Amino acid sequence: MLEVSVVIPNFNGIVFLDGVLGSLERQTITSYEVILVDNGSSDGSCTYAAENFPWVHIVELPENFGFCRAVNEGIGRSRAKYVVLLNNDIEVEENFLEEMTAAMKRHPKAFSCAAKMIQFYDRERLDDAGNYYCALGWAFARGKGKPIDAYEEEERIFASCAGAAIYRRKLFERIGNFDEEHFAYLEDMDIGYRARIYGYENWYAPKAKVYHVGSGTTGSRYNQFKTRYSSRNNVYLIYKNMPFLQILLNLPFLGAGFGIKFLFFAAKGMGREYLAGIKNGFQISKKGKKVPFSFKRLHHYGRIQVELWGNILRRFRG
Repeated sequence: MLEVSVVIPNFNGIVFLDGVLGSLERQTITSYEVILVDNGSSDGSCTYAAENFPWVHIVELPENFGFCRAVNEGIGRSRAKYVVLLNNDIEVEENFLEEMTAAMKRHPKAFSCAAKMIQFYDRERLDDAGNYYCALGWAFARGKGKPIDAYEEEERIFASCAGAAIYRRKLFERIGNFDEEHFAYLEDMDIGYRARIYGYENWYAPKAKVYHVGSGTTGSRYNQFKTRYSSRNNVYLIYKNMPFLQILLNLPFLGAGFGIKFLFFAAKGMGREYLAGIKNGFQISKKGKKVPFSFKRLHHYGRIQVELWGNILRRFRG
């Protein structure tokens, strides 16, 4: 019986495959499978993986459908109780899968657990210690750039970064898979937020450690593609997960948050891309794909709202 399935989306990431697949080959547990979902790469990724890692299951998609479609294809083919999503530009420690599955077992209400992500080229600094969202409409990675021993406690977080996270597979059947409308960016915040609405939890598991290059597919932290899709998906995220009255409640905060972000990206010469993304976000929101509201979940919305306000302070305190 397989305990965990590992799904790795890949697009022209041949330079990273030795690192991610090689580190998975050295895991302390043996009851796992690895599924590499290739988004129409042209760099020979599939051939290389097949020749050098024949134990890996390879799913070849005809073109680049984005992160969400790729991981959904992998989740659909997975056979284990738990599913780990892993970016291709990551290397994991030998006990990574063991620690991730152990964390899920400790928290039966958990939808997901996030790994401790460490910067690949500066292994004394954190890359991500859990993801948060605040009433300003900002998603942020806790601990980015801080010393690796800054967050050693296992604790609840708002959502898990899908670059290195484990999920309870059966819950996808209840809350739905990753929303392919996102293509890429904030899709992990969306599904983590959705799980919270349904009453599930997301946890940070610091003993599960990975080393992350960062922007291995897009090539840089700030670029036009990422700026446009991030602002687009942020509008869609808010529309989709917040009931109308909650949007009105947060409107002053959201207006301030989006305004500050616009000024930030305008200073980097990408203000037009940011605004184009917002416009596109309103357009895709018209499709009406919204999480169904239920009075039975009102207390979940209340708890989330308190966190959204509290996370403003968390953001500025770092």
